[in-house]
Amino acid sequence: MIAHVLVFAGVAVVVAASVAMLRADGLLNRLHLLAPVTTVGAPLVGAGLAVANGWSLGSGAILLTVALLAVTGPVLSSAAGRIEARRRGVVDEDLPS
Repeated sequence: MIAHVLVFAGVAVVVAASVAMLRADGLLNRLHLLAPVTTVGAPLVGAGLAVANGWSLGSGAILLTVALLAVTGPVLSSAAGRIEARRRGVVDEDLPS
């Protein structure tokens, strides 16, 4: 039961962000809408799958993958946003990253 709730909540976050992304204009707005998917949606789905599978090697792999996504997703979004801001001239190119 708990696994189903976690997976449903994660999928709901991903679907809501995806629908909002269809209406968003510009790369920076889309990157902003990607953050909940990598930091909330995927961890909820991963946790639900791990609970459903019980403690096993497969659950460990799921949790490791989700942890890596939760850590690297915001960093990659920030880097892509910074590159786009530099391209638009919003951020001075001489400033350190």
